[in-house]
Amino acid sequence: MPLLQSIVHRLDPTLDGESLTLDATSAAHPADAPNMEALASALNDTYNTKPKGWGRFAPDGEQATPVAAWFQAYLDGEDDFVGMSYRLAQRLATEFAAKLSVGGYLVLAHQQQGDTQTLLLAFVHQREGIGINADHHAVPAAQLNTRQLTFGARLNITQWQGGDPQTQYVSFVKERGGNKLAEALARCLGVTEGADAPADTRTLLKAFSDYVGKEDLDAEASREKTDALVGYASEQLSRGEPMTLTELSGLVDEQQPKAFYEHIRNADYGLAPEIPPDKRTLNQFRRFTGRAGGVSVSFDSHLLGSSVEYDETTGRLIIKQIPKQLKEQLQRRD
Repeated sequence: MPLLQSIVHRLDPTLDGESLTLDATSAAHPADAPNMEALASALNDTYNTKPKGWGRFAPDGEQATPVAAWFQAYLDGEDDFVGMSYRLAQRLATEFAAKLSVGGYLVLAHQQQGDTQTLLLAFVHQREGIGINADHHAVPAAQLNTRQLTFGARLNITQWQGGDPQTQYVSFVKERGGNKLAEALARCLGVTEGADAPADTRTLLKAFSDYVGKEDLDAEASREKTDALVGYASEQLSRGEPMTLTELSGLVDEQQPKAFYEHIRNADYGLAPEIPPDKRTLNQFRRFTGRAGGVSVSFDSHLLGSSVEYDETTGRLIIKQIPKQLKEQLQRRD
């Protein structure tokens, strides 16, 4: 992902742990700095794998902050990247006072991939390692731990500037057990969380199951559509981007590319046009299959407990909603 601008500042806790000192950089990196491009790429890869909260800048009011205005001034050419990053680093130093016990580096990267521009914010720690010098001797070698982000956020500038009131164009790392840091970062940036990735992903999977059930598809067709959905969601996860319902609909049914989208809209599932995928929820979306004694059973795991029940004590599997085609065959059995 090409870098348009990038800079690194350092934040360190004071001895009493009550505040953070800012060691600010006075100049941005050259746009073609290969090491900075490699660092930004590694941070993006890590960021894409993290659980996230999603939202947008708060309108004028209690939750609004000057950060959005600082970003806009930079994009409009009224402020330079260094000045904007310095003000942001100062604000973060204030917001995260007494919340960080170890110092680290604040990396800001303005990036472009295709027609999309993003601004990545990541705070990483340095760890001590071992390297080999010119004399082939083992020596101490400090390096950034790019696989772990203390906190991080990414602004999709292109979506933000597009002005769609339903788009959640800001994401931020929201680790389990790290909600305080996530809340502090959202508060600092002036972001109101709008999308609930796990809940929206569960709703999408429910809509998909309803759609497959309504279409009364055979096992192979159902499996193909499930694979299309999971494959697309996994790809978006790896890219750190939300799922688009219209794009997903076309992948689920190439013959009727709008059918799944219209099913979602007509049934009013309350889903936004774009949904941030949740990795844990998707990992649970798999199929249970089994064959023995002439009986073959296959169903999506999320149906367990609703239309399919399993009694572990008796070893019985109860199917509440029998496929229409199977029901007709049973009715004609005599």
